[in-house]
Amino acid sequence: MSEHDQDEDGYVGQASLLVEDTTLTVDVRLRGHFQPIDGYYRWYGRIAANQELDQVARGKKKKVTITTSEGAASGEISDPDPWNRYRISGTSTPPFAVPTSLADIEG
Repeated sequence: MSEHDQDEDGYVGQASLLVEDTTLTVDVRLRGHFQPIDGYYRWYGRIAANQELDQVARGKKKKVTITTSEGAASGEISDPDPWNRYRISGTSTPPFAVPTSLADIEG
């Protein structure tokens, strides 16, 4: 099996997360979609519970940079859910590969 699993429009696996001046290795599940009304690609997901992230973020919203094996992007983490998983989102080119044609989707 590969280092990460890939959905058509997302990424599941390890990522590097830069929060303030601290770089962490985290497990993420990301997805996204193109919003035709405003012309932006919106990506989002969850970061698995991570004690180091709890210590750095202290349960607050923070600007972050996330890097996967497929790319990097700026985004924001929000308050953690009851399972200590932070939500992450951004409006930009996502930190994962996105199909750009039907040939990319079909195989």
